This record gives sequence, structure tokens and C-alpha cells, in this order.
Amino acid sequence: MSDCPGGRGAGFHSPLALPHGGRAGDLRSRLGQTAGAMLGRGGRWLQRAGGAASAPLQLAPQGAQLRFDGDVLRLKSGWELARGLLVFRLCGLPGLVRRGPALLSVSRWLLGRRLWGSLLRASFYGQFVAGQTPPEVGVTVQQLRALGLRPLLAVPIEEDVGQDKEGEGWYEGNRGAMLGCMGLSAQGGPQPMMQLKVTALMSARLCRTVSLRLGEPGGPSELSLDRVMAVMGGEEPNFSGLSPAENRHLQASLLRLDTVTQRAVEAGVRVLVDAEYTYVNPALTLVTLALMGRWNRTQPWVWNTYQCYLQDCLARLGADVALAERRGFCFGVKLVRGAYLEQERQLAREGGYPDPLHPTWEATNHSYQRCLDLLLELGARDGQRCQLIVASHNESSVSHAVRRMEELGIAKDGGAVCFGQLLGMCDHVSLALGQAGYAIYKSIPYGAVEEVLPYLVRRAQENQSVLQGIRKERDLLRRELCRRLLRRP
Repeated sequence: MSDCPGGRGAGFHSPLALPHGGRAGDLRSRLGQTAGAMLGRGGRWLQRAGGAASAPLQLAPQGAQLRFDGDVLRLKSGWELARGLLVFRLCGLPGLVRRGPALLSVSRWLLGRRLWGSLLRASFYGQFVAGQTPPEVGVTVQQLRALGLRPLLAVPIEEDVGQDKEGEGWYEGNRGAMLGCMGLSAQGGPQPMMQLKVTALMSARLCRTVSLRLGEPGGPSELSLDRVMAVMGGEEPNFSGLSPAENRHLQASLLRLDTVTQRAVEAGVRVLVDAEYTYVNPALTLVTLALMGRWNRTQPWVWNTYQCYLQDCLARLGADVALAERRGFCFGVKLVRGAYLEQERQLAREGGYPDPLHPTWEATNHSYQRCLDLLLELGARDGQRCQLIVASHNESSVSHAVRRMEELGIAKDGGAVCFGQLLGMCDHVSLALGQAGYAIYKSIPYGAVEEVLPYLVRRAQENQSVLQGIRKERDLLRRELCRRLLRRP
């Protein structure tokens, strides 16, 4: 059935049926011919359908009510609308999302590396990733800036427990990648930011070991903030709870993190440190607070991420705010709901410990709003020392933040509060904020197709978990595409 109201459905005869006894090579050849033809026809169809974006909208006047009704999607091209609609429909198929890694592997074998990469670039990769090379990333950044959006670049590299690398070479290579990301971010416009994953520079196994040690008697006193800061400053670590090899790797990792942060501060780029799984988060928070203690003396260059789906999020946030006030350093926060919901619950079941997450979506929303209100009040009191990025796709949370900003007198573009969403998602909210003059960042991963595959699978899984919101975005994309197809004003 057609997606457009009033349109006619048409039967589809698959040209891919393999005769009995056919060979895999025949199938690969036929798949390649069909995929190429479909891509070609798709481009011509979109040109006939009015693929170009409409003329840019004007900025909303001061005081105008912010609307998320999708009118700003007129700024997108027909190809972007169609690609987004396709990707979100695929993300709504539970079986496809669940078997994502296996399907990607099989499809690469069937199609061959070149065609497989082209199809991903025309779909999931093109939707969620900025490109591979600096020129490709630069084009995406310029397109976003023309729409009133700012880049928040990220190298989507991380390590999980059990994926340990031999020696320091992999982590040193990632340090170079992070410095490259910092350089690109510095060219991205006003108030540049970048994202950083600690497990790209420090073994996830060591992060888990440190996190466990912090929960033991005497652990917090030995692995204190002052001692971690001292190691970042060049002192030798001699933590009794770690082996000699772990102490050496900890020292190398902390020096890597400190070097990247120093270079970012020198370039005027703020560093947003991502949260990850609960079994490594205590170590990540310790490291991030140590970086804050070293570099956030005059303004918040280093920001920590707080996941509001965790039951202890508000308490930990309050404790860290109090710590920053006592120690006299500035505080930056990336406030998220959390991306590892299913995985965290599975780990809790398998480990036999209580579920660390809020039991319902509503409880998570309540947690997010309480944390948001606390940070907005701190930002209104001193926006130079406490700053926040409202990293949410939830329209209610965004609307609440906008309303409280107006009530507290926080400027739209004053630096104390900004907004963030993922590239390729929630564009009807991002564009509305940008057109209204708010500081809005799009999280932009970049890299080769093979390197960002785990990121692409995670994007699909996240879409599955927030299907209600995605359904609205999908409907808005369909409505705008149909408006152009039917030549409506």
C-alpha cells in the first residue's frame, strides 16, 4: 500500500528469486544488478518528486511558541526525507534489529564489499554518519550550520570487557584519532564541542577493575581524586589494588586522556565524556572529575554525562555538583536518558543483582526532569561555571527546558544551556530549535563503514526502544514527502 494518502498501492515482483540449484555467485550478481538499478531509479524518482529542499525558513520571532509539527522538514531534500522514512521503517522491524550484526555480515558476503558499502551509505550510514574523510565531514558540518545546527563530532570507538587489545598501540592510535576529532571540531563554528569515550583510550577491563575497587572498603581513599590528578600530572601510580601491569596501563591511559584534554582546551573545544555501562561508570566518573579538577578552573571545558534512567542518577549528580563547589572547579553536564536499557537489565538478571534502572518510562522521565530542573537553576545562578546540554529526543523534556529557560532568564544562545540530538534523528525538533535561535548540536559520528558498524547497530536498537517517538517522526517525514509528491503548497 502507498504511504501517501490517496495514492495507489502496487504489487512488487521480486527479481531476486534464485532458481533451484542456483549458485551463490549467481545470487550475488543478481543482487548487485538489482540494487544498482533500484538506487538509480530511486534518484530519478526523487528528482521527479521535487527532491530539492524548499527555501530556508525565517528565524522564529522572539517569544514565538516553539512548535514540533514538522513544518521545518521543508528544509530537507526529497532524498533525505525518503531515506529517513526507509531507515525508520526498517528500525521498526524487531527481527531485523535483533539480527542486525548477522545480517550485516551475510549481506557483505552476498553483495561484495563495494556494493555493500554503497548500499549502507545510501541508507543507515548516510542517515546517522557524517562520512569518512575530513572533506566529507566538512560538507556535513556546513550543511548543518546552514540550517542553524552545530556539530558535536565523535569518533565512534569504544571497547567492552573481553575485547582487550594487546599493548598500548591500539589506544595510542585512538589518541591520534581523538586529536584529529578535536582539530575538526575546532573548525566547526562557535562554542565547539567534541565527544570522547574513555574506553577508547583506557582498557574496559581496567575500568571495571577500578570501578569494583571503588566499591570496596578503602578503595575510594586509595583511588582518590587527588591521586588520579597527580598521575595525570606525571606522578607514578602505585595503587595496591592493581597489578604492576595495570598500574602501567593506568598511567599511560590517564596521560592520554590528559593530553587530549589539554590540546582541546588550547584549541577552545569543550570535551563531553560519554557514560557507558554501569560496571565501568564509577571509573569513568572518577577520571572525568579528575580532568575537571585539572582543566575546569575558569570555565567548564570537561563535561560529564549523567544517565537519568539510573535510579541513583539524581543523588550522584547532586554529590558531584557539591564536590565541584567544594573544590572550586566549573561543572559541565551532558544530561541523557541512557542508551543501554536492554543490556543493563539483562546484565542484572544474569548477575543476580537488583535492576539499576527506573522501572518505567514515566519514572525515567520524572528523573530526567528533576535533574534538568536542578541544573537549570544552577545555570541561571552562574552560567559561566555550570553549563548543560539537554541531550534528549523527548519533546516534553525539550519544551520543559525551553519554558524554564524563559522563566529563569537564561539566554537562548548564552552558553549556559544548549540542546543536543543525534544526527539523523529527531530532526523536526532540532530544526525547530535551530530556527528559533537556540544553541542546538547534532552528535556527528564519522569514520569508515566497517569501523562504525557497531554504532549503526546501536542506533537501530535505540530506535526500537523509543518506537513511539520514532513513529511520530516517521509520520512527519511521510507527510512532508507526500506534500511534495502531490505538489501541495
